[in-house]
Amino acid sequence: MDCAEEVSLLRRTLSQVAGIRELHFDVFQARMTVEFDPQRVTGPAIEQAVAATGMRCFPWTDQPGTQRSFWDLHGRRALTWISGLTLLSAMLWQGLDSGHLLETLLAHQHHGHGHEHGHHHHEIPAGALLLYWIAIVSGAIHALPKAWIALRSLRPDMNLLVVLSVIGASALGEWTEAATLSFLFCLAVWLESWSMTRARDAIARLLQVAPPEASVLHGEGPAEHEHRTPVARVAVGAVVRVRPGERIPCDGEVLRGHSRVDQALITGESVAVDRGPGDPVFAGTINENGLLDLRVTHAAESSTLARMIRMVEESQSRRAPSEQFVEKFARYYTPAVFLLAFSVMVIPPLFAAGVWSEWFYQGMVVLLISCPCALVISTPVSVVAAITSAARHGVLVKGGAFLEEAARIRAVAFDKTGILTAGRPEVRELVPLNGNPPEQILSSLMSLEQASEHPLARAILRHGAAQGIAPAPAATSFNNLEGRGAEASLDGSTFWAGGARLLQDKGLAHPRLNAEISRLGASSQSVVVCGRDDEPWAVLGVADPVRPEARWVVDELKSLGIHRLVMLTGDHPASADAAARDAGIPEVRASLLPEDKAAAVRQIRSETGPVAMLGDGVNDALALSESSLGITLGRQGTDIARESADVVFMANDLSRLPFLLRHARRTVAVIKQNIGLALTLKLAFLAAAMAGSATLWMAVLADMGATFLVTFNGLRMLHPARANRKPPV
Repeated sequence: MDCAEEVSLLRRTLSQVAGIRELHFDVFQARMTVEFDPQRVTGPAIEQAVAATGMRCFPWTDQPGTQRSFWDLHGRRALTWISGLTLLSAMLWQGLDSGHLLETLLAHQHHGHGHEHGHHHHEIPAGALLLYWIAIVSGAIHALPKAWIALRSLRPDMNLLVVLSVIGASALGEWTEAATLSFLFCLAVWLESWSMTRARDAIARLLQVAPPEASVLHGEGPAEHEHRTPVARVAVGAVVRVRPGERIPCDGEVLRGHSRVDQALITGESVAVDRGPGDPVFAGTINENGLLDLRVTHAAESSTLARMIRMVEESQSRRAPSEQFVEKFARYYTPAVFLLAFSVMVIPPLFAAGVWSEWFYQGMVVLLISCPCALVISTPVSVVAAITSAARHGVLVKGGAFLEEAARIRAVAFDKTGILTAGRPEVRELVPLNGNPPEQILSSLMSLEQASEHPLARAILRHGAAQGIAPAPAATSFNNLEGRGAEASLDGSTFWAGGARLLQDKGLAHPRLNAEISRLGASSQSVVVCGRDDEPWAVLGVADPVRPEARWVVDELKSLGIHRLVMLTGDHPASADAAARDAGIPEVRASLLPEDKAAAVRQIRSETGPVAMLGDGVNDALALSESSLGITLGRQGTDIARESADVVFMANDLSRLPFLLRHARRTVAVIKQNIGLALTLKLAFLAAAMAGSATLWMAVLADMGATFLVTFNGLRMLHPARANRKPPV
């Protein structure tokens, strides 16, 4: 299964089989997924239905090639050689027998028909004619079942067009032309399969890098020993040893040792990071210089690398708008050219405008030109290569539609905490308001924040732990107040924490409260107020500095023509303004609830055009879903943010944003090049055919050449330009 035409054939055939519920196709993995009712249809019946199309199917395994016979793997290439060698032998035999060797070898280039070159087939020796027949049959045999299905369903495809053209050329006595056409078609199909295999291998090499085995430690002390175990069988909790220079086999947490780890495969970071006890590491990354013992935290099938690969595979089912356009265009293009070919065959001879055999031949050339293979493959090969390459650089795009949307972005909205800021906030001040000791306030606050995923909650927990303070008895009935804070039951009372918006909702006031909020906000600190029932207890100032690359990212976006840059945050206006100044963002909207952020995104989109939203928290999920392109940071974003987002940055790094937009624009440019190239070649040869200057073999070469050109042009996206452009240190 190497092209969209074969997918269409399989879909038409299998959709008629009772019991098959749903079909999913992955051309680049040559994989078909069938959902069926085992009470109504069996696996062998499905295999038989596939065989009726001229293709064969095998159960998908991690090593599918091991179950295939030599003929399955190399039969098409063997038939290509047989067709080519017998064609050459027949032409040599005919030429030597007639004494006009050069004329015979070039006969297919001078497509006189019937009345001009009709004597050729009378002079062909029987042995040469037999060789021509072998060349024709071996070259076209793979096309016959598919051609029959296309004819029966009245859905013309390349296989039917070639078979009809071969039959027509044979009927005209153009044996050299018919055999040449069969050979070139067989060669084109084999080369298309070869190029798709190259594309699959190139894409697979980018991601399939996890080692197959791991060194699992057993025993303790003197009895400790290693055992090489397949990664798929390494259990969560097992201890794995990784030596310098080895790839890490599983996601895990460092137990012992220190090293630098190259995480470029997962995060796109070009500089190795230090890792020691307690630090996470990812499967597929490289341990550079130290011995590490890891405790496995995820099974092989649920590792970060495995999830990345699945996401890349699933993204292929989300077709880009250009791909949908091309497929729709092809549905009308092929029948239209088919009708044109019939008109070329029939209409001119009716008006005595030439010999019927000549126009019949030109009609067959037009038939071959109608194949839309290059046009249909032009978009998916570029999109899949671009998505795979982006994943290799730490950017997971969930589909071609989102990649094309990234190329159209005209405005960008940022959340503040964890996006524009570094995402490691620290409690700088705790100001008691009710006379309670700071230790009691912090203990109660920690009890509440244990159930929260917000970055400020984690900062409070870290601050308390550093002070040696334990959380109060666990709070119950935790309630996340979206965009405002949280509350829970603690010792029979309601303990709460949040920002200025929560204070407004509660209608609370305190002589020192507003003054402290203003003071802390003016110093770029986020403000958290906590209290019990209707009594404010304390104000906390939490500092989270703006990322060092934020201003560089803003400048890069402006250089890309994106001048509408907005901060959307639930934080206090003073704190938001200070952070925006540091990042160079001109427009700020603060004290926003989740629904306010979503409304702001809708407004920006209506005023400016497609808008990207960057957020990483529960409060951002609604805005992410409302944006044209939702983006989150995978390593610190919440699960709901990752689900709502269309793009995930694996690294905690905003510099991936300019890379994504440039990569998307280049992808769209390559797609347009491919579509333009395929259409231009088709139209040029169509004009040549109408003028009588094109031959059957030229039409096949044009289709084959166009398919090659768009495939390898699309594969250029495996190597994105300026991928490692980084902010100055």
